Amino acid sequence: MIRLIWFELIKTFTRWRTYIGFIAFGIIVPIVVTGLKLGGQDSFKKYLLSLLQNDFLIGGNALNGWFFGFFFMGALWVHVPIVLTIVAGDQIAGEGNAGTLRFLLTHSVSRTRIIVAKFIVTLIYTAVMVLFIGGLTIGLSLWAFGGGDLLVFRKGILVIQEARLPYLFLMAYGLATLAMFVVSSLCFLFSAFTDNPIGPIIATMAVIIVSIIIISLPFDLFQAVRPYLFVNYFDAWQKVFDDPVPWNIIRMNIAILAGFMVTFFLAAVVYFSRKDILS
Repeated sequence: MIRLIWFELIKTFTRWRTYIGFIAFGIIVPIVVTGLKLGGQDSFKKYLLSLLQNDFLIGGNALNGWFFGFFFMGALWVHVPIVLTIVAGDQIAGEGNAGTLRFLLTHSVSRTRIIVAKFIVTLIYTAVMVLFIGGLTIGLSLWAFGGGDLLVFRKGILVIQEARLPYLFLMAYGLATLAMFVVSSLCFLFSAFTDNPIGPIIATMAVIIVSIIIISLPFDLFQAVRPYLFVNYFDAWQKVFDDPVPWNIIRMNIAILAGFMVTFFLAAVVYFSRKDILS
């Protein structure tokens, strides 16, 4: 099994499109950090002071690297699923489109082992992408703006001491990775349905966009559906910055997200094991 996973890793990371996300964020994040450093930081500071100057006295480096690292987490996760679907949607559909899937199945390897290996590689790519984005945003932000305590605007204003921040950000990125696992799992499922790698990408993003619209509208019917949509739990990472940290809610969100991921994967296994491979 390890040998099969290694083979799939080599195939995945030798395709140029695997690196589209790394290139995109490798360009976007430095540009944004540079823009903030060269003047955009003043706009943030004026906005922050306008909110707090009547009630609080702000000292020290409030708009530091941790603050902008937190800002990047909230701003970029809308776009991360797009780059993840490029690889996840290509795992099975891309092989079918290239005509190599049928050749792969002629070897003495079961379909289940093949799809498990492809799924593990998909999760590895997802984790590497999230860690890359996290390391890049936090690293560049701390380098450009320095360290300090973190101001968090969630259900009021919370100041978190810098000593706790590496641990909290590590947990936050762990939860964000799990949420992105669900996205990749859904796209992986759609990839099993077709031989066109574009279809899973469009279908996954359509599900995400529609789900976000549903949970954003204040209608009673949509609110009743909200707990059954996985995007409803994408903000689980933000909860680690609450005081006190709602561990029970976080554990429940982890279980729900893991349940979605396993469900999508099992559905892909069942469908792929019965699928007629014609090319």
